[in-house]
Amino acid sequence: MEDDGGERSSFVIGLIENRAKEVGVAAFDLRSASLHLSQYIETTSSYQNTRTLLHFYDPMVIIVSPNKLAPDGRVGVSELVDRFYATVKKVVMPRGCYDDTKGAVLIKNLAAKEPSALGLDTYYKQYYLCLAAAAASIKWIEAEKGVIVTNHSLLVTFNGSFDHMNIDATSVQNLEIIEPLHSTLWGTSNKKRSLFHMLKTTKTFGGTRLLRANLLQPLKDIETINGRLDCLVSVEYCVENVMDELMSNEQLFFGLSQVLRKFPKETDRVLCHFCFKPKKVTNEVLGVDSSKKSQMLVSSIILLKTTLDALPLLSKVLKDAKSIVLANIYKSICENEKYALIRKRIGEVIDEDVLHARVPFVARTQQCFAVKAGVDGLLDIARRSFCDTSEAIHNLANKYREDFKLPNLKLPYNNRHGFYFSIPHKDIQGKLPSQFIQVMKHGNNIRCSTLELASLNVRNKSAAAECYLRTEVCLEALVDSIREDVSVLTLLAEALCLLDMLVNSFAHAISSKPADSYTRPEFTGKFFAMLLHRIPYNGPLAIDAGRHPILENIHSDFVPNNIFLSEASNMVIVMGPNMSGKSTYLQQICLIVILAQIGCYVPAHFSTLRVVDRMFTRMGSLDNLESNSSTFMTEMKETAFIMQNVSQRSLIVMDELGRATSSSDGFAIAWSCCEYLLSLKAYTIFATHMENLAELATIYPNVKILHLHVDIRNNRLDFKFQLKDGPRNIPHYGLLLAEVAGLPNSVIETARSITSRITKNDVKRMEINCLQYHPIQMAYHVVQRLICMRYSSQGEDSVRQALHSLKESYINGKL
Repeated sequence: MEDDGGERSSFVIGLIENRAKEVGVAAFDLRSASLHLSQYIETTSSYQNTRTLLHFYDPMVIIVSPNKLAPDGRVGVSELVDRFYATVKKVVMPRGCYDDTKGAVLIKNLAAKEPSALGLDTYYKQYYLCLAAAAASIKWIEAEKGVIVTNHSLLVTFNGSFDHMNIDATSVQNLEIIEPLHSTLWGTSNKKRSLFHMLKTTKTFGGTRLLRANLLQPLKDIETINGRLDCLVSVEYCVENVMDELMSNEQLFFGLSQVLRKFPKETDRVLCHFCFKPKKVTNEVLGVDSSKKSQMLVSSIILLKTTLDALPLLSKVLKDAKSIVLANIYKSICENEKYALIRKRIGEVIDEDVLHARVPFVARTQQCFAVKAGVDGLLDIARRSFCDTSEAIHNLANKYREDFKLPNLKLPYNNRHGFYFSIPHKDIQGKLPSQFIQVMKHGNNIRCSTLELASLNVRNKSAAAECYLRTEVCLEALVDSIREDVSVLTLLAEALCLLDMLVNSFAHAISSKPADSYTRPEFTGKFFAMLLHRIPYNGPLAIDAGRHPILENIHSDFVPNNIFLSEASNMVIVMGPNMSGKSTYLQQICLIVILAQIGCYVPAHFSTLRVVDRMFTRMGSLDNLESNSSTFMTEMKETAFIMQNVSQRSLIVMDELGRATSSSDGFAIAWSCCEYLLSLKAYTIFATHMENLAELATIYPNVKILHLHVDIRNNRLDFKFQLKDGPRNIPHYGLLLAEVAGLPNSVIETARSITSRITKNDVKRMEINCLQYHPIQMAYHVVQRLICMRYSSQGEDSVRQALHSLKESYINGKL
């Protein structure tokens, strides 16, 4: 397999749909040799679920069937790819390649786990579409890359996307999870970063990709989340638990940080050459440079040797780890004898002094001398030729330094051009001698070559290519033996990526902040989930003194705020004028939930959450020219998608709904959407300018009104960014801004007269509603307090006292 290293995508995606708008997705990662299968019913004509998955995988190739349109005559997945992923390579394969029976057989043979562990026997009929997509994807990969996938080498997951929180592509953009909406902040010289960029301190490419995947699809399993948090607790917590242990044990944290630096950045790439066997076809047919493929194989063996050499150091650091995740890594990796056996086999063929190197010529030399001397006579001859030409090139450089009086002449090397000369400008008097060709300016230096150097470069490259080919012959038996244990290499790569993310990203981010500024989130319903063997639906979402994880790094005086949502109060309406901080507050809540569900500490004094399965956001819209949609139409499409896909454990964040149409229609839509969402168990945070929406709280007891506090000084607004109970109490802030803007006094006075009459009627109506619905409001307040006590960790006496106090408050009407 060719190396497309770094962080660039290596996913090949197979897509297919049926008449019921059910879509099957097979995502094959060429770099980590993993296959992720998903199957679901599309609920919208715009294929939002499919677009979310494609945004997550960021594929290099998308494979589709010939049908342009869906069975109902509308846009199909093939047309979707043409419209939204024009820059991605699209491959159309015949319908016959989408064979679910063949796909099931392939998965059974290629998966590292047993079919029973995957649930293949149970779910074969349920997953027939994604199995068909897998058959087409594997067929294309084997034909295009000229390889055969090794048996029992693939990491296969079923329904991978929907075992995690679902965040649609629009919300990913709104919340600035991967990329910031604006690169700079108004009024500052600071660069604004996304959540991904803030946490991107990982040391390996695999760890970076795992971090991105977790941010786009946070976990839903409480045990897995708590297992990660346990790695990071303060000493007073039980040390079964990874983030906690890392934060309380500095020796473990710094030890792991240092050991992980010993592992190559491309550790997960070594799997490619052991999971894929080259087909027995000529290189001319494939059109592939055989020496290049041989070089990559040798490089992978050296990478694997360097990785296995660092395992004893990892074992020493993890030996006394107490948290479940770290202990499991120690048991499954450090105590696994197969790694020692693989290292022993490598040591029988590969020279002990060979190490992975990133400097190009050093890496080439290591690859040429990887196999021990005396194993192959032709290899030894090729090596001698390589050394001779390398020595001749350096002698030539010394000769030019003396002949042309260029003492600072340097001899750099890169993989594309080989050796070349680099001469500082200051050393050149007049023109360069005529022997120098291909002269090119590069900064303060001149890059050039000579005919003699070019000839030696060709000979050196040819000798190196011969070394690679002979080395591959010597390594055939070793590679075949490694392929027998490829599943343990998959496990090793996964463990190192996870450690990199936990230690170098999560723990590093927390340790670089002031003490106790990040705290461990708690998840409600944990014990009920254990009893019922399911993820809990209930439990409050409470955050005390939460902060925006990105903006607090830019503004030292960031104002923290709280949030509380429960079954008895499942909607919060946040009011306040423009620039009061509503959008920042909404984004802040979502980012804290995402951090908690990836297993990281959160920027808050205290937080307790229920697991969110889907996150929806509707924030500021603009005209969408591509789909011929106005601002209001775009707003309505986003709202419709939320209404059609919302679940009981969703978190919905809506910023200014209905402002892009007439005031009466906008208010009516906002009110009716609120009423619809109130009937669900989903938690909703709704930000608005519309004062009349505060009336919802007088009718529905499960609505809470909050406002962001603003002072008025000398007819100017002084923003405090502090959240307070009740509707906003700023009289006619729009008129204040209009007056500052310079509207005529007569216009301002007329507007004041009109708005005072409207306000008088609204206040009167709200007073009537308050009296009418007061008993229901009281009952809901009692229920809300009881729900909090249900999930409380306080002792029996404290709960009894709280119940007695609640009873007295209810009787006295002081709730």
